[in-house]
Amino acid sequence: MRYRFGTFELVPETHELLAGGLPRPIEPQVFDLLHHLVRERDRVVSQEELIEAIWKSRIVSDSAISARISAARSAIGDDGRRQEWIRTVPRRGFRFVGRVELMALQPDTVTSSDGSDRQRVGFCRSADGTRIAYATSGGGYPLVKAGHWLTHLEHDWHSPIWRPFLDRLDASFHVMRYDQRGNGLSEWDVRDFSLDRCVEDLEAVVETCRIERFALYGTSQGVPIAIAYAVRHPQKVSHLVLQGGYEKGRLIRAAESDRAQGEAILALIRYGWGRANSPFIDAFATMFIPEGSREQIESLAELQRHTTSPENAVSLRSAVDRFDVSGLLERVAVPTLVIHARDDGIHPFEQGCRLASGIPDAEFLMLESRNHVILPQEKAWPVLFEAIERFVLHTGPPDRTESS
Repeated sequence: MRYRFGTFELVPETHELLAGGLPRPIEPQVFDLLHHLVRERDRVVSQEELIEAIWKSRIVSDSAISARISAARSAIGDDGRRQEWIRTVPRRGFRFVGRVELMALQPDTVTSSDGSDRQRVGFCRSADGTRIAYATSGGGYPLVKAGHWLTHLEHDWHSPIWRPFLDRLDASFHVMRYDQRGNGLSEWDVRDFSLDRCVEDLEAVVETCRIERFALYGTSQGVPIAIAYAVRHPQKVSHLVLQGGYEKGRLIRAAESDRAQGEAILALIRYGWGRANSPFIDAFATMFIPEGSREQIESLAELQRHTTSPENAVSLRSAVDRFDVSGLLERVAVPTLVIHARDDGIHPFEQGCRLASGIPDAEFLMLESRNHVILPQEKAWPVLFEAIERFVLHTGPPDRTESS
């Protein structure tokens, strides 16, 4: 991924700053600071965040930070008086304010850690004009992954949680995925996170990728989005795979415990979003990946800082916890596989059973796991992917041509 602004290009993969296409000398720490500001350009970055991200929370003097900011400005032809690119926000921090064009590298330069595959990133517009970022990778039968909370196309490609997952899907499928509105590389300045808008985001990606028929995979909040899309477009969905999802969000379920958990999660987000080593991240990780390694747990905190703002996180969570597709289940007219972990701490096992019993002829698979996100070290890991591959690749879809 490259970031272009003015005559400059920032290339994280090679740690280069290009000016007019030519490399410009820049110290590694100054490059890291500039990269962080450009990547987080949609918001103000505090001095404390810079210390954590660049200096790994070591004690750093104000003069040292000022010197690095000055060096970053100098490298891109800016200064403290003009502040064309890097603006100082008094008593709050710094923000990269110039226009940035995000570009995928050419296919011969964007590779995975083992050089075996690539992802290609692009952008499209949803029905209301919201910018949606999408990525394609892998080869084989087309599979679209519905957007859900907490994704970042670029960060996920290197995540110890999501990269193994993507590698496994890419081995059998041509995978198309996208960042939901309000997070990741998609537009953050959004107010409407309703189910209809989220389905329109999925529709925009499918139209842009020009795929006629595909398997649709939804996990967590992506499940109701996938269900709503499949009801609207049964002729496009050959197989529907629903993992760890729900028919009703926790804030509108009958059980008082579910509603209380929903309010507790919102409180945790408001007061601890993106803070490494905070009590919030431990509680958050315990719910999502109670059996995760320390590296995997810590990666969730980093993902938070990259994926969205605290305000958007609350708005998104509030919206998806009110999604309700209970009235759509009987209208699903495509082959469906419902997968749910027995001890999922985010969405109760009962929700998976409700989905499977409400969708006509749905197949149900229970995974022996406590994790909401299944991890490579689990016995459930091969069971999950073997089931998806069998269901999609070895179960012929019926010849349905009817539309909703």
